[in-house]
Amino acid sequence: MNRTRTNDRYTRTRSVDADSGKGGSRFGSPAPRRSARPSRPGGDGRRPAAIQGEFALPRTITPALPAVEGFADLDMPGQLLAALGSAGVTAPFPIQAATLPNTLADRDVLGRGRTGSGKTLAFGLALLARTAGQRAKARQPLGLVLVPTRELAQQVTDALTPYARSVKLRLVTVVGGMSIGRQASALRGGTEIVVATPGRLKDLIDRGDCQLNQVAITVLDEADQMADMGFMPQVTALLDQVRPEGQRMLFSATLDRNVDLLVRRYLTDPVVHSVDPSAGAVTTMEHHVLHVHGADKHAATTEIAARDGRVIMFLDTKHAVDKLTQDLLSSGVQAAALHGGKSQPQRTRTLTQFKSGHVNVLVATNVAARGIHVDHLDLVVNVDPPTDHKDYLHRGGRTARAGESGSVVTLVTPNQRRGMVRLMADAGIRPQTTQVRSGDETLSRITGAKAPTGIPVVITAPMTERPKKRSATSRGRRRPTSADRRPAALQSLTGAAA
Repeated sequence: MNRTRTNDRYTRTRSVDADSGKGGSRFGSPAPRRSARPSRPGGDGRRPAAIQGEFALPRTITPALPAVEGFADLDMPGQLLAALGSAGVTAPFPIQAATLPNTLADRDVLGRGRTGSGKTLAFGLALLARTAGQRAKARQPLGLVLVPTRELAQQVTDALTPYARSVKLRLVTVVGGMSIGRQASALRGGTEIVVATPGRLKDLIDRGDCQLNQVAITVLDEADQMADMGFMPQVTALLDQVRPEGQRMLFSATLDRNVDLLVRRYLTDPVVHSVDPSAGAVTTMEHHVLHVHGADKHAATTEIAARDGRVIMFLDTKHAVDKLTQDLLSSGVQAAALHGGKSQPQRTRTLTQFKSGHVNVLVATNVAARGIHVDHLDLVVNVDPPTDHKDYLHRGGRTARAGESGSVVTLVTPNQRRGMVRLMADAGIRPQTTQVRSGDETLSRITGAKAPTGIPVVITAPMTERPKKRSATSRGRRRPTSADRRPAALQSLTGAAA
């Protein structure tokens, strides 16, 4: 295998089975790469970007395999197909039907699709199917999924674990905010698949607890957020450690020019599957901009929170999240706060309470804008309008997931109207704009708002989740990690310490 670099582009050479024209076995080692990286297509081979700030998608040189109608049409182990059937997953979503035939055949994939479109199984099933039958050595995983946040890592783990078990593959989650010792122990014991955030994975590699030289399949999920959060140097350093001839899959809801670097440098003739985030939401998601007066905004917000059913409310700062949460609890609304100032166990407990219905309103910063899937969540409210169109798309992506319907409501005061018009234009969305006041029938019709009970409520944690006192032996100095070294401002804004 040869690898050369020219102008930040890598040429990777794959061997070919002379008899069949195909590389590798069906479920054994990943098929060797089949051809050298082609030259980049010129301007006539590029399509205009759908969203402002995005780069034009590359044209596929090698024709893609056609989409399939059902999972049974895919070349996957029978145990995986049986597990899908047992889980009631009967038909693939479009992004799965389009990409799986190609990823199972060892093609690199560049996938853009709005959040909730089924990306996790799109890459996860290929990763598991192509790794099935192999056994990893200590500290040397065979597959890697990189994600930007702890919440997304947990969601990916939860989604893939039952399928990994069906083909007897071990899967470990590597994130900050949890015991690094336990994660190191799992890696030393051997695991085929690692789902990781960049900072914690770097820490474990630096400690000698993990090596990436045997990783043959690498997935980048939500690559644009990793770039936005400043993880690009860590991501590229990690990608430079995996097998250079290996398969790469990059999935994201938006693709900006930071992600273009990853595409040019690490993907070989990728199969491109793109669903315009705004177009994909037309049939299942409604977008409302509600004009409110500043003095009436809090009352309108409280009435929306008191509706029947679950809702996520987004605000800009941790302080604003905590204040609104307390106000809602005092008004009789079962609410909980989620932001980067909470410990990982607190964040996990809050999400569990929200998903179980113990809490009806999740009040959050952008830490909840990605990596959270809640069934039957039909309303997202931007109490504070986002400042970036990508944040709007990802916040809204918490609803109308997996074919369900939902609404995104943004409360806009008079001085915010002009900026909101520009943001919606950048996102490619034409919202319904309505003037509302608290107590209006119009507000109730759009959001389900109703008057709160006014009876204060208290959300308590189960006794088993109460924090334990630290033992005397655990009070010594701990080794600093990448999360500790990251600027405090970044940690507080994202909550993704690693």
